[in-house]
Amino acid sequence: MNAHELATCLDPTQIIESLNDGLYAVDRDRQIVYWSPAAEEITGWSSADVVGRHCRDEILCHVDKDGHQLCGEEHCPLHRAMVTDQGSTTPIIVFAQSKTGERVPMKVSVAPVRNDEGEVIGGVETFRDLSDEITNIQRAETIQALTLDNELPEDDRISFASYYVPCDVIGGDYYAVTQLSPDVYGFMLADIVGHGVSAALYTMYLSSLWEAHQHLLAEPTAFCEALNENLCRLFKDSGPFAAAICGSIDLNTNVLRLIGGGNPSPLLISPSGEYRHIDCFGVPLGCMPGMPHDEQVTEMHPGESLLMFTDGAIEVSIGDRDYLGSDGLVKVLTELGYPSPDVSFTDIEEQLLKVSDRIRFDDDLTFFEIRIK
Repeated sequence: MNAHELATCLDPTQIIESLNDGLYAVDRDRQIVYWSPAAEEITGWSSADVVGRHCRDEILCHVDKDGHQLCGEEHCPLHRAMVTDQGSTTPIIVFAQSKTGERVPMKVSVAPVRNDEGEVIGGVETFRDLSDEITNIQRAETIQALTLDNELPEDDRISFASYYVPCDVIGGDYYAVTQLSPDVYGFMLADIVGHGVSAALYTMYLSSLWEAHQHLLAEPTAFCEALNENLCRLFKDSGPFAAAICGSIDLNTNVLRLIGGGNPSPLLISPSGEYRHIDCFGVPLGCMPGMPHDEQVTEMHPGESLLMFTDGAIEVSIGDRDYLGSDGLVKVLTELGYPSPDVSFTDIEEQLLKVSDRIRFDDDLTFFEIRIK
């Protein structure tokens, strides 16, 4: 039988049901309309168990790598594929609930289903059992977490808060803070270009540089120069760099000193909710040895908040070749009522997903906040 004859003999259902990957399809209301034999083999749920039920019912109970429950809306990849009319570009790791109640790690891909008029009428999800690989992935996550662990200081006069969502299981963002003297704290937020394994390995080296040079933050320019020279020797001409912002805050004088190195400008927020960009421009660390770093000096008073973030917070796709940008982030924060204590970083993350036209964030996302009490 030649290829043409084979193609005329096989119908699409036969092809789908021969796949090793699980596959299911839903309508716009996320009611399951098809469940493949491989889906049954991987999860234990039969077609009779699930067809006609909604995927948000307590069946699969998907949870992502960050612990988000996916059966709501904003974090559900299949829901977002339908509302954004976009398919996933890379597989997403999720953990599904099998019929026996065990968690099954999976690599998931999603896409919208359109009718002849191009209207989205449903969605399709394919998934592959990741059980044989997940142990090594989780070990890498644990090793990075232990290496990058840096407890945030506790002080009645000031508070520090962080929120980190890597694009993959491991990522390339790094933050740290240290007490330089009874009244002075030094800090850094950095974003290694890219994400995934290579970026994660670079952050581990960056952590060692922090341990070796954090004392230099008493003079932030000296700290930046030391990190830049070391990263230049590491990166050489290989292309990576670290977009970073670092500085110090003196609680006695209220002086805030900042140096930018390619990271988005931070926001200084008054108690009344007025936002001010602190322009901290500079060349990313690791690009060129001997580069000067200019320091920005301002004041930060009780009741004010300083919000720093990596570019994952502003490079949120909102349309064809368009991004949210810093002003768009300010609009999101303002509408939520940040920096009210009632607004969490999880609220901000979900709102950013709502305004996005993508399945999920394309980059690591980190917020780092300082508040003077």
